[in-house]
Amino acid sequence: MTIYQDYIQEIEERKIQGLHPKPIDGAELLSAIIAQIKDKNNEYRADSLKFFIYNSLPGTTPAAVVKAQFLKEIILGESVLEEISPAFAFELLSHMKGGPSIKVLLDLALGNDASIAKEAANVLKTQVFLYEADTDRLKAAFHSGNEIAKEIIESYAQAEFFTKLPEAPEEIKVVTYIAGEGDISTDLLSPGNQAHSRSDRELHGLCMMTPEAQKEIQALQAQHPDKSVMLIAEKGTMGVGSSRMSGVNNVALWTGKQASPYIPFVNIAPIVAGTNGISPIFLTTVDVTGGIGIDLQNWVKKLDAEGNVIRNENNEPILEEVYSVATGTVLTINTKTKKLYNGDQELKDISKSFTPQKMEFIKAGGSYAIVFGKKLQTWASGILGIEIPTVYAPSKEITKEGVGLTAVEKIFNKNAVGLAPGKVLHAGSDVRVEVNIVGSQDTTGLMTAQELESMAATVISPIVDGAYQSGCHTASVWDKKAQANIPRLMKFMNDFGLITARDPKGEYHAMTDVIHKVLNDITIDEWAIIIGGDSHTRMSKGVAFGADSGTVALALATGEASMPIPESVKVTFKGDMKHHMDFRDVVHATQLQMLQQFGGENVFQGRIIEVHIGTLPADQAFTFTDWTAEMKAKASICISEDDTLIESLEIAKSRIQIMIDKGMDNHLNVLQGLINKANKRITEIKSGEMPALTPDSNAKYYAEVVVDLDVIVEPMIADPDVNNDDVSKRYTHDTIRDLTFYGGDKKVDLGFVGSCMVHKGDLKIVSQMLRNIEKRDGKVEFLAPLVVAAPTYNIIDELKAEGDWELLEKYSGFEFDDNAPKGAARVEYKNMMYLERPGCNLCMGNQEKAEKGDTVLATSTRLFQGRVVEDSERKKGESLLASTPVVVLSAIMGRIPNIDEYKTAVEGIDLTTFVPSIKELVTVGH
Repeated sequence: MTIYQDYIQEIEERKIQGLHPKPIDGAELLSAIIAQIKDKNNEYRADSLKFFIYNSLPGTTPAAVVKAQFLKEIILGESVLEEISPAFAFELLSHMKGGPSIKVLLDLALGNDASIAKEAANVLKTQVFLYEADTDRLKAAFHSGNEIAKEIIESYAQAEFFTKLPEAPEEIKVVTYIAGEGDISTDLLSPGNQAHSRSDRELHGLCMMTPEAQKEIQALQAQHPDKSVMLIAEKGTMGVGSSRMSGVNNVALWTGKQASPYIPFVNIAPIVAGTNGISPIFLTTVDVTGGIGIDLQNWVKKLDAEGNVIRNENNEPILEEVYSVATGTVLTINTKTKKLYNGDQELKDISKSFTPQKMEFIKAGGSYAIVFGKKLQTWASGILGIEIPTVYAPSKEITKEGVGLTAVEKIFNKNAVGLAPGKVLHAGSDVRVEVNIVGSQDTTGLMTAQELESMAATVISPIVDGAYQSGCHTASVWDKKAQANIPRLMKFMNDFGLITARDPKGEYHAMTDVIHKVLNDITIDEWAIIIGGDSHTRMSKGVAFGADSGTVALALATGEASMPIPESVKVTFKGDMKHHMDFRDVVHATQLQMLQQFGGENVFQGRIIEVHIGTLPADQAFTFTDWTAEMKAKASICISEDDTLIESLEIAKSRIQIMIDKGMDNHLNVLQGLINKANKRITEIKSGEMPALTPDSNAKYYAEVVVDLDVIVEPMIADPDVNNDDVSKRYTHDTIRDLTFYGGDKKVDLGFVGSCMVHKGDLKIVSQMLRNIEKRDGKVEFLAPLVVAAPTYNIIDELKAEGDWELLEKYSGFEFDDNAPKGAARVEYKNMMYLERPGCNLCMGNQEKAEKGDTVLATSTRLFQGRVVEDSERKKGESLLASTPVVVLSAIMGRIPNIDEYKTAVEGIDLTTFVPSIKELVTVGH
């Protein structure tokens, strides 16, 4: 069969699934299609024309190279087609978004045919995805006196690619659709277990919510063809849990509009809303597509006559509905008044959804076009030697005289791009910042690669200190889906300039280490800004932001990110940590005490948590920062003492050296460069030239939380509360309970020690507990399965050297083998311990899962419905989150222990402890 016939066969197979032909990204297939188009008598010519025009991917894909070249032939008259005129060829080039299309347009614009050059110039004036190779050609032509080049550069200086776009409509009619009650996780919009299909947008779209919900959305669209469907989280926040671009893509696919008639399944401008707004990282992703995110506040706390909050028997605020957004309600969004209406009735001021910057995103069809447009305008103005004309809304700049800086404000000011000398900005200011470290993970990486292709990027920005492509989300099972996707991803990213978990050349062992752990190790400066394609990109050094695959692509391509400086909440500690407690209990208690201190209001949501953790090295401190994703914080920052920071940097250096020794460094010697930077930073701290980052004493915070260690007397468990009568209270991370609540008799079907929340100390706790039980009882028996997945290979190597791994092997019924990885996910578990490959494992839920309906006790981060465990007909699956000793003991006993059983089991165990620094204790006491 020919490659074209293979494609036709694939089309027939997709028809069975109700899918259209897969978009073409390969050069070989498109070349065959072009050959059939040129053959006037070819039986496949009509279909080939459709595939060429409507079904090939733009940007820097191999198909785009072939397409652009053929369109050039048509424009030059070398190929004559009745169906594609030269004018239509220019139109098609204008939709190809950069890379080979820009090269062709420049060839034509700078060529000898004046009329063609003029047409090419007109198209080029609408384009923004130009890189150095493109601008260098324009610059050289300009300096050699080329009038067309001058005309194009003058147009760029005036940003006509933006100013000539139509304005956003003043009124947008919407019809509401309640996607769920309570927080809506991005797992509902793009399930983790369907991660393998994310780069096939139409196929992946079938997994959004349920088939029934999709039909209901279609019915609303049929009933209201002139309106957009607005997806709503009733009594909750939309898009919690992760920054998933695929979630926004799915919403846009079902409710948005097509970005271009010539680019299949790329939709933009979705409209989403939530009673409590949109999760910050998800809202950034909505901005990428030029969409709208609305904070409805349609349910508020009920007040008595004196203005006090009325509470129920559980001491929770009673909510009352201010206005209805029930499915099928027709509303009007007015972008001019920036208000939401039901008919003539004003419901809500939604001006936060329509800041000048967001209006620009809407007008341009997404934030990328604005980022690249600003860079292009700046370049062109520089070439012409003129001041940059004011086109874009000026960045919001907030400076508060006499007010100091929080840690995040200091980091943003240090890394800001284009800030006037001496200017100091506070929270709320819009800032472009340079990004130091970038991380891409494997289930979103294919989309990041697509985004890089679509914005015509071919190499990593030279200002990025280091970037890593992980293999952790697909580490559990080396199935056909992983085998098809991961090698392709690793080759693309390796070629692009990232350090990759797998070596496309096969020269070093596949490293499936958890992405956040690796990023935590390669961050060698607490002043760094980190962007990562996962919501748990929360480092214990620097400030890290979980981001969608597109924002990751933008950071890789430009070395920059744009965002407002977030407000901060200061967290300090007082009292003494009980010897039988683990630091994970302090983390959970922080969430509980914060909610208690602020009457149920989550002051962490959308803000930076500045945690004054002082004495905890990076690995242990990461347990806190990692959890801040579940606290709905935008990010977190650890304030460390000098000696602790130096210790963390030395650990980071040693682990980076291991990566170098394994052959993972690239031709740019990125990893060695990181070690050099770490040495420089250590010298600065030791000499006193630049001590560890601290906020100013007169910094202003949104709130301050003081965690009382004295009142944490029992292990704390985050409970999904699956049977709560109030649906909106289920599957949040706000229900924190102590051990006694469970009465010592709640059955546990499976225990899981793993994910990014554990460190080497946790694995040592497992071995110490096994050793103690063996000494006491002569043997260890598990009454429930225990799955153990170390986050990194380094940890396993260190455990082997220290004698712990041998004991774990003794009591395991299964141990991973990298030479023969599992080819299928486990569906049943025996009452024994499983030593799984380093990586995310059960926490990700895309490969391994617990048995349906199980009660799982895990060290994981995710308790969302269906993530770790799905419901069964007999009962709801539930994933409770706890410390390592609680999980291990529960697996051994087959139930959650009582406090006395727990205290006995951890006697003599070296738990992860924490002592607040003296400096912080003095501050809190004062």
